[in-house]
Amino acid sequence: MEEGDFAVETRILTGSLQTSIEYTQKAAGILKKRFPEVEKVVTKTGSGEVPTDPMPMEASDMMVILKDKSEWTSAETFDELAEKMTVALRRNSGLSIGFQYPVQMRFNELMTGARQDVVCKIFGENLDTLAYYAEKVDKLAKSIEGAQNIYLEPITGMPQIVIEYNRPIIAQYNLNISDINRIVNVAFAGQSTGLVFEDEKRFELVVRLDEKGRKSIEDVQNLLIPLPNGGQIPLYQLANVEVKNGPNQIQREDAKRRIVVGFNIHGRDVQTIVEELQKKVEKEIKFSAGYYITYGGAFENLEQAKKRLMIAVPVSLLLIFILLFFAFNSVKHGLLIYTAIPLSAIGGIFFLALRDMPFSISAGVGFIALFGVAVLNGIVLIAEFNRQKLNHAYSLARIVISGSTLRLRPVMMTAFVASLGFLPMALSNGAGAEVQRPLATVVIGGLMVATLLTLYILPILYIIFETSSKKSKNMPSTKLKMMILFLAIGYQNFAQNSINIDKALELAKVNNLQITNEKLKSDYSKALIKSSVDIPKTSVVGEFGQINSAYTDTRFSIGQSIAFPTIYSKQKQLYYEEWKSSMIQVSMVENEINKLVYDCFYHYVYLKEKENLLQRADSMYENFLNKSVLRFQKGESNLLEKATAENQRASIQIQMIELKQEKEITLIRFQYLLNAPIQYIPASNNLVMPLTLNIDSGQIANHPKLKNLEQEMAISKARTAFEKSKFLPNLNVSYSNMSMIGTGSDNVLYNARTRFQSGQIGLEIPLMYQHNQARLKSSKIAETIAKNEYQFGKLNLEIEYKKAIDQYKKKLEIVQYYEKTVNKNAKTIAEIAQLQFYNGEINYLDLVTLINQSTAIQNNYLDAVRDLNQSISTIYSITFKP
Repeated sequence: MEEGDFAVETRILTGSLQTSIEYTQKAAGILKKRFPEVEKVVTKTGSGEVPTDPMPMEASDMMVILKDKSEWTSAETFDELAEKMTVALRRNSGLSIGFQYPVQMRFNELMTGARQDVVCKIFGENLDTLAYYAEKVDKLAKSIEGAQNIYLEPITGMPQIVIEYNRPIIAQYNLNISDINRIVNVAFAGQSTGLVFEDEKRFELVVRLDEKGRKSIEDVQNLLIPLPNGGQIPLYQLANVEVKNGPNQIQREDAKRRIVVGFNIHGRDVQTIVEELQKKVEKEIKFSAGYYITYGGAFENLEQAKKRLMIAVPVSLLLIFILLFFAFNSVKHGLLIYTAIPLSAIGGIFFLALRDMPFSISAGVGFIALFGVAVLNGIVLIAEFNRQKLNHAYSLARIVISGSTLRLRPVMMTAFVASLGFLPMALSNGAGAEVQRPLATVVIGGLMVATLLTLYILPILYIIFETSSKKSKNMPSTKLKMMILFLAIGYQNFAQNSINIDKALELAKVNNLQITNEKLKSDYSKALIKSSVDIPKTSVVGEFGQINSAYTDTRFSIGQSIAFPTIYSKQKQLYYEEWKSSMIQVSMVENEINKLVYDCFYHYVYLKEKENLLQRADSMYENFLNKSVLRFQKGESNLLEKATAENQRASIQIQMIELKQEKEITLIRFQYLLNAPIQYIPASNNLVMPLTLNIDSGQIANHPKLKNLEQEMAISKARTAFEKSKFLPNLNVSYSNMSMIGTGSDNVLYNARTRFQSGQIGLEIPLMYQHNQARLKSSKIAETIAKNEYQFGKLNLEIEYKKAIDQYKKKLEIVQYYEKTVNKNAKTIAEIAQLQFYNGEINYLDLVTLINQSTAIQNNYLDAVRDLNQSISTIYSITFKP
C-alpha cells in the first residue's frame, strides 16, 4: 500500500456474504462518483486462509487508492477527505464505516480484536445484558470530543427461519414432531439415499427439493407433510413459520464472552480521552456482578510503553553519565555537561505545548534521543576549555571566552544538523505523522533551547566550579561529597514522605495495632450482648413398660425450664454496661497512643534541630582545624593547637554518630506507632508543640480513665441487680402423652391406640440461697470499691494536671528567656570568637572555650524545649485531646 491508501471497514449486520458484496460494490460506486481523488477501489470480502487472520466472513475491506495529492480537489488533508467520505457513504448506503491506514488497521485487529484506536471490551455472560451495557458505553463515547468512527460490535441481527410447532393440531392429525423434522430436513438440507459408483470412486446420492422450491420462507410454509391416512397438509397449518433475528456472532476472549465498543481518535491524545471515558463510565454505569470493562487498543499499548519508559529513561540517563565520566575522568566535568539534559528538556516541553501536542510514547522516545544529542554541545565546549587550560596560562574568563568563540560553529552545526534532519518529520502530514511529529518536535525544540542556554550557562558554571576548586585545593573531594550528599538527600525525600502531627495522629488512630485490637475486643463485647438470653436445653423423655398396670404402656414427655424473664433483662444490661466499658477502653488506648505519637514526633524534631546545632559546631571546628593545620605547616603554631582542634572536632563527630543512631531508633518507634506501609518522616515548622486548649482543670472530666472508673460503677450496679434477680424462681413447663391399656375408671376398655395427655407447670424456688446472698453481698462491696476508686482516680488526675500545668509554666518561662536573650548572645559569641581568632586577638584556647560555651547554651535551649514539649504532651493526655 502507498502512503495515501485508506482502508474502509464495512460491517454487514445481516450476516449474508452476498449482501456484504452488494453493499461494498455500492460503496465503491459512490466513492468513484463523488470523489475525483479516488483512482481505484479494491475490495476484499471474507477471511483469508491464514488462521491468524481475525477478519470474519461477513466483513469487507475496501482499499481506496488515491491519486497524487496535487490532483485533489475535495479536500486538502487525509483527515478532511476521510471525514467527507464517511458522510457520503453513511448518507447514501447506511454502512458502518471506519477509515484507517491498511497496516494500522490490521495490526489493531491482530493485537486487540478490533480495528479502532481505542477498544472498550465489556465482559459478561448474558448477550442481552452485554448489548445493553455496550449501548450505554456507545452513548458515552459519542459525547466525548475527539472520538470518531464509533463502532458498536453487533451480536444480534442474524436472520433465522424459526418453526414453532402447534402440538395440539399435530396430535389431532396423528403426527409426531420427529417425523415432521425429518421431512423438513430432507426437503431443505437433503438426505443420503444411496451411493453412486464411478470406477473405484463412490459418492453419496443426496435427495432434496429443487432450488426453485427452497428460495423463500413461503417455500418452507407450503412444504407438504404426508398424513397417516394418505393425505397431505401444508406445514403452515401445523406450525408457525417466520423469520426472526438471532445471535449474529459470539466473541470470546480468555474463554469469556465479550462485546466491543471501539472508536478512532482525532484532535486529542489517547490518554485524556480514555481517562474522560473512564470517569463517565464509573459515574453513570453500574455493572452487575460478573460484568466488567477493560480498555485496550492504543491506550493499552500506551500504558505498556509507559512502564517500559520508566526503566529505559533512567537507564539511558545513567549510561550517558557513565560515558561522560569515562570521557573526562572527572565527575565534576561530567556533571557540568549533564546540565544540558534539563536545559534540553525545557525546550522539548515548551515546543510540545507550543504546537498543542500531548505527551506520548513517541515524545518520550524523542526525549531519550534529545538527551543523547544535547550533551554533545557540552562535550565540545568542555573539551575545548580543558585543552586551552592545559596549553596556556590564561585566566578562566579568557579561556571561556576564547573557547566559546572557537567552538561556536561546531556547537551550532551539531544542533542544526540534527534539527534540520528532523524537520520533515515535524512537518509531516502523511501516514505515521502522529508518531513522527511529537518525536521531531521534542528533538528540534530541545536542541534549539539547549544550545542557546548551554552557550550562556555552561561557561558560567565552568568558571564557578574551577574557581571554587582552586580555593579548596586541600579538600579536592568536597564538591563530590556535597554532590553525593545532595543526591542522598534527594533520594531520601523521594523514598520517604514527610508528615505533620495531625496526619500522624489520624494515621495512628486508623492503623495502630493496639487500637485495632481494642476495637476488636469492643466488638466481641457487643456481640456478647445477644447471648444474654441463655435458655436451657429442652428435655425429651420416652418410657416403655408396666407403667400403669400389668399391661405394657408407652409414655412420651417433653419439658422446658427457663429462668425468670427479669434475670435475662438484668444480664443483658450487665453485658451492655461491659460493652460500654470496652468502648471507653478503646478511647484510653487511643489517648495513650496519641501521647506516644506526640512524644515521638517532637522528639525527632528535637533531634533534628540538635543535629543542625552539631553540624554548625562541626563546621566551626572544621574551619579551626584547617587553619590550625595550615598554621602548623607554616610554623606559626605548635602541635598542641592542632591536636586540640582535632580532638574537639572528633568529639562533635562522635556526638553526631550517637545522635544519628538515636534518630533511627526514634523513626523505628514512630513507624511502629503509625503502622503505615511506607516510612514517614516527622516534619514541623515549629520546634515547640502548640498548646491549643485553655488551662482549665474542668477539662479532665472527659478523660477516658475517669470515664472508665465511672463506667465501673455502672457495671457494679448492673452486677448487683443481676445477682438480686437470681433470687427469682425458674419456670418449668412440660407435656406428656401416654397409653393406658385395660379398663379405665369409667369402666371402658382401652387399647394401645388410645392416648391420654397431660400438662405440667411448675416453679423452681431457690430455697438454698446462702451462696446467692454471699454473691450479692460481694457485689455490693465491689460497688462501694468502684465508687472509692472513682473518687481516688479523679483526685489523682487533678493532682497530675496541676503538676503538669506548673511544669508547663516553668518550662515555658525558661524557653522564652532563652529565645529573647540567651540564644542571640550565644550566636553572637560564636561569630565574634571566630572573627577575633582569625584576626589574632584571642588564642585557640579562648576560641575553643567560647565555641563550647555557645554550643552548650544552644543545647540547653533545645533540652528546655524538649522538656516543654513533654509537659504539653502530658497536658494533652490528661485533658484527652483526641
